[in-house]
Amino acid sequence: MKTAADTRQILDSLEGQHPDADTELHYQNAFQLLVATILSAQSTDQGVNMVTPALFKRYPDANALAAAVLAELEPQIHSTGFFRQKSKALVGMAQALVERHHGEVPADMGALVKLPGVGRKTANVVLGHALGVPGLPVDRHVLRVSNRIGIAESDDPVVVEQQLCAALPPERWIRASDTLILHGRRICRPQPRCDACAVSDVCDYYNSPAARVEPKGRPNSGNVRRRAARNVVKKTPPKPKKNSPKKKAKPSRGTPRVRHPRR
Repeated sequence: MKTAADTRQILDSLEGQHPDADTELHYQNAFQLLVATILSAQSTDQGVNMVTPALFKRYPDANALAAAVLAELEPQIHSTGFFRQKSKALVGMAQALVERHHGEVPADMGALVKLPGVGRKTANVVLGHALGVPGLPVDRHVLRVSNRIGIAESDDPVVVEQQLCAALPPERWIRASDTLILHGRRICRPQPRCDACAVSDVCDYYNSPAARVEPKGRPNSGNVRRRAARNVVKKTPPKPKKNSPKKKAKPSRGTPRVRHPRR
């Protein structure tokens, strides 16, 4: 894994490549961002932004959402996927805010993760973007990009968060997360565009023997070959016929037998 100084330099380069890095969820306060982040699970930010204007108009605060009827809430968020689970989580979260925090979103990680539907990543998003508390959300993009480059080394989001936070000052945490997320969406995808990456020269994945086997910046041709192989219909050669003694042909029923006179 790279040193803290190397990590900071790499993030400097990536922030220069993505100067517009920020959350793509639309919100006006901490409550709206909390709702939007819960809805973004297994969905896209763009998909969430399509449903939240009407949702926030009908449920502008925790008190209104806490009184929501599931049968009425579910159709409004149906397009974001897992709408039944999300509806229960949203109403439960709002009820917990009303009961425990007077309807306000707490600026504390421990209190946030106790809310229904709120995990560490969601809590970090709300803390860092809406409440001014340093946080470094680790989603699948941050996990993939940081491990590929070599600035983190774990499949555990909590461990990756700790490694990145140890290398960066707190005031850079939320921007670093936004940058890595955007880099994962635009450049370092599952099929990476290494030729467009600003840090490919110091990237562990790009400079690894496994990456050099394939043309850099192009889809993995091994996967292409495997997919093509599955689509090829294999022709089985005919089995050789075994030599067998020839059978005498039987005369057809319509052919009279010729009787030879006895000698």
